[in-house]
This record gives sequence, structure tokens and C-alpha cells, in this order.
Amino acid sequence: MSTTPKLTARQREFILSQHMFFVGTAPMVGGDDGHINISPKGLAGSFAILDDSNVAYLDFTGSGVETIAHIRENKRVCVMFCAFEGSPNILRIHGKGRVVLPNDDAFENMLQHFEVDPQHVPGVRSIICMTAQRINDSCGFGVPLYEYQGQRTRLTEWVQKKGPEGVTDYQARKNITSLDGLPGLDF
Repeated sequence: MSTTPKLTARQREFILSQHMFFVGTAPMVGGDDGHINISPKGLAGSFAILDDSNVAYLDFTGSGVETIAHIRENKRVCVMFCAFEGSPNILRIHGKGRVVLPNDDAFENMLQHFEVDPQHVPGVRSIICMTAQRINDSCGFGVPLYEYQGQRTRLTEWVQKKGPEGVTDYQARKNITSLDGLPGLDF
């Protein structure tokens, strides 16, 4: 295992070649009873490397709001990439996150860092920005090999069918609080 304070060129290349990543967060409230959350992510172009220690990803509308709520509460976040193809490798970025919402001044500027047009992939509810405190690689020898078949289209179809008002209504019903009662999105 190697640990670095900043992303290396090899790590950047590895990150950008992955089709999927996982985001882990946990609340401070609830002590031992707080719900740890791990979310799979992976729409093409939705992850951006901003510089050697800052990354971000597009957070799309979903049924829960755990990541946003946990980051708003304590800022702790871990992003993990696994090689499901090619040479084995696991890369984790541990750090502090912040949530950039569509009504924040920085939102439009942040969108420029992504290789996806939000008009063609609607449903972005926030951008999760992260400053790395620890970056490490490990072997990944136990990660199985999978064959990538392509991107799913269901989220885009769902958002287009609901329309902007329907998505806002859905977020107002499903994304107000986390499982532990922490504030999620503000309406």
C-alpha cells in the first residue's frame, strides 16, 4: 500500500479510466446507531479532478440524501475506485467535503469541470467537492474482474419523464432529511 498527500499522474490516469466509484460517509449523530452510507456512482463524465488535492463529482437526484446530510454535518467523506478491468488496484481518497447546490454562486462555474452536459444528463441536485487529506493505493487482488457493458439510461429517462417540477417535488418529499434525521436539501 502506498500513501500520498496529493494525486500522482498515475493515480489521475487510473481514476479517469474507471467507470464506477463509491462514496462513503457517516454521521456523528446517533453514536453507534448512526447509519453509515456507501453510494455507488458512475455516470460517464460525472467525476472531475480539479487539482492535485481537490476532486468533485456530480450528485444526481436519488431516493436518499445521506451523503449531502453527512457532509453538511461533519464534512468527512471517502471516495473509492476499484479496478474491475486490467491490473488490480484500489484507490481511496479520504478528505473533507462540501456541498455546492444549484442556487450557490459557485455552482455554474463548477459545472465547467465536468465532461458531461447537465442538459443531457438532467437531475443534478448538487456538486460534491472534496479536499484530499489522505490518498492511498492498495493491491485490489481480491476484486473480481467484470466486463463493462455501457452506461445505464434509466436515471435520465426518469428525470425527463418527471420534468423539472416533478424532480423538485420528488426532492422535496425524499431529500429533506437523512435516515438519521439530519438536514439534507433545503426547500
